[in-house]
Amino acid sequence: MHLRLILPALALLMNPLLVRGAEWRLAVFEADVTPPVGHACMGGGISPVKSVADPLHARGCVLLGPEKPVVIVSIEWCEIRNGSYDQWRSALATAAGTEPARVMVSATHAHNAPVMDAEAEAFLKKAGSAGSVCDPAFGDQAVQKTVQALTTALASPRPVSHYGIGQARVREVASNRRVILPDGRVSYSRMSRCTDPVLCAADDGDIDPWLKTLSFWSGETCLFALHGYAVHPMSYYGQGDVTPDFPGLALKSMRESSPGTLHVYASGCSGNVTAGKYNDGSHEARLRLARRLHEAMQESLKTTRRHSLETSRFSRAELHLEPRNTPGFTQKGLEQILSNASERPFSHCLAAMGLSWRARVARGTPIDVVALHLGSASVLLLPAESYVEYQLLAQKLAGETPVLVMGYGESAPGYIPVERAWKERDSNLHDWCWVAPGGEGRMKAAIEAVMAR
Repeated sequence: MHLRLILPALALLMNPLLVRGAEWRLAVFEADVTPPVGHACMGGGISPVKSVADPLHARGCVLLGPEKPVVIVSIEWCEIRNGSYDQWRSALATAAGTEPARVMVSATHAHNAPVMDAEAEAFLKKAGSAGSVCDPAFGDQAVQKTVQALTTALASPRPVSHYGIGQARVREVASNRRVILPDGRVSYSRMSRCTDPVLCAADDGDIDPWLKTLSFWSGETCLFALHGYAVHPMSYYGQGDVTPDFPGLALKSMRESSPGTLHVYASGCSGNVTAGKYNDGSHEARLRLARRLHEAMQESLKTTRRHSLETSRFSRAELHLEPRNTPGFTQKGLEQILSNASERPFSHCLAAMGLSWRARVARGTPIDVVALHLGSASVLLLPAESYVEYQLLAQKLAGETPVLVMGYGESAPGYIPVERAWKERDSNLHDWCWVAPGGEGRMKAAIEAVMAR
């Protein structure tokens, strides 16, 4: 063979970047999933959509390699539950040529945004309730738009040579709802907005102070950056203005500074973590929180360490949580609330979501706890409003390996507290929590199973 032909071939063989780029590819996608005017927000708990301050998106990637593809997608909705969650995973899995369990779907939990639970909506319609959790037809449209975006992206995937992992401390954004008062009593009343000087003066409590960024690279080009942080993503809400709130504003700034990268945000385990200590509910506070989160995103990406993408491992564990059977949460109690015309519409919505969850449990359908391991970094998906202690446990189990935790996967259970919260009568568990006490052990077992090396 002529030397002129041999040299390029040798260069290809000797360049691991190019060889691995032929094995690993990435397709990134984005779709607008903004709800129409009149659609329910937060499952019917606050004002329905009146206007759009900032559009909502589904953003993600498909990692193509030696094994079946893995899809990671974050949706700027409040929650996706039960059959609606299964619909997202199944539709994206079919489009990507993979299994539903390998589709990591997470909601950001913004409150001026939809909760999607078609089965709960069916319970409401059957009961003739004036309440509404969601419009399933809009949900179908959002899924199809995202499937189309993913399908289009798969037509031209980019080679991937490296993955990156970085982290940065986020300052003065997150605080735990749990506060030890000066007299020694425990209070869980530090909410997303807080102006009580005693509650604001208390320390942050149990939080994960680190924002983590997982990225995929083609040579020197960052194709995709997933930023994860554990905090309720709300500054002020309830007036009917659709917005992904301060994480969405931070993400917008990242996109403007590096338009060649698809930046994505995922909320971590933040069922009991809010911006309350640092948020008085003002417009200025929203901008301040967005700036602090944006600064951490910048620092995390700047300090990212890149590693050659050589292997990946996907792990899955089945999680079974028991339905709550305290007064007002039994099958009979929820049905009575739903049939009582004197109850407020939102009480009907909560009862319908509880019945939807119980129907899922009765079918024996497990919750998938899944993780993608990339050698020196992992991505873990946990369900619903898991408390931050589960995220801290995952990182402890991983040791020196950074773990980016996505919360708000299958969100049907509502709050998934640790046992301490039940014992201390966490006031947030009066509603939006449909699981029985005793779930902490099952959660820990599932996390330990998928994080095992």
